[in-house]
Amino acid sequence: MKDIAKRVFEVEIESLQHVAGLIDDKFTAVVEAILANTGKVIVIGVGKSGLIGKKIAATLSSTGTPSLFLHPGDAFHGDLGIISSDDTIILISYSGETDEVLKIIPFLKWNKNLVISLTGNINSTVAKNSSHHLNINITREACPLALAPTSSTTAALVMGDALAIALMESRNFQEEDFARFHPGGSLGRKLLSRVKDLMRTDNLPFIPHSAPFTDVLLRMSEGKLGMVMVGDSSHIEGVITDGDLRRALLKNQDIAKLTVSEMMTPNPVIVKEDDFISQVESLMMEKKITNVLVGNGRKIVGVYQIYSQQLS
Repeated sequence: MKDIAKRVFEVEIESLQHVAGLIDDKFTAVVEAILANTGKVIVIGVGKSGLIGKKIAATLSSTGTPSLFLHPGDAFHGDLGIISSDDTIILISYSGETDEVLKIIPFLKWNKNLVISLTGNINSTVAKNSSHHLNINITREACPLALAPTSSTTAALVMGDALAIALMESRNFQEEDFARFHPGGSLGRKLLSRVKDLMRTDNLPFIPHSAPFTDVLLRMSEGKLGMVMVGDSSHIEGVITDGDLRRALLKNQDIAKLTVSEMMTPNPVIVKEDDFISQVESLMMEKKITNVLVGNGRKIVGVYQIYSQQLS
């Protein structure tokens, strides 16, 4: 079974490498044509190609190119009304002779749509009746009977991904844009949420500069942040983390002689309330810290914390 799995991977990789070698200036022309068109992208296919088409449409939509999938069967029964003349149509048919796809072409010509086709045959009917054609001709299917679409559907899928990424980069589509289309996921939360939405503001652990070691330890435990802040909310002098405590004890085990100045980090990281969580967490991971202070200058309004597991 392992050998079969490896063989399938090898055959499909071989076909993908072959298709990659076929990419030329026609691909650039397709990307430029889609960018120039003002309408949406409508992907059409049937069977396995239709399933691939659904994924391509979803990827395009989530990366800045409004898109939807249209099944030929639905199109024949009234859904052609979805298609506007300024829409770009992507037809997927490996043979280029799929009957259901061919039947839509006369309407697309009448409607003056920009038509892009993905087929494995540059001389096929679909290819010849397209404004642009992308060749996804494979070396062989992974199916040993050469019947089940395997390498061919993978090639179509990857070509669709290539289009989506090329369009995405051409539009300068950023993380924040991606998050707007994914507000329900953790990525959306991180990329759209700001520090003020998630920072802690209650029971912040402040201590005076004159505090003895026992008070530092007690206030750190009460605060449940693994740190204390030296000073008050109007002016912070520094922070003491549990790591600072351990390092101080290694140097001087006489806790009666330990001073706040010896344990304190005088220049803690301070971020602003309106900073994006994604930016702040990147900074925290870079510096390998689990807490940052939130404020303006030395005036502190909160603390943002991430779990240490996120830093690994």
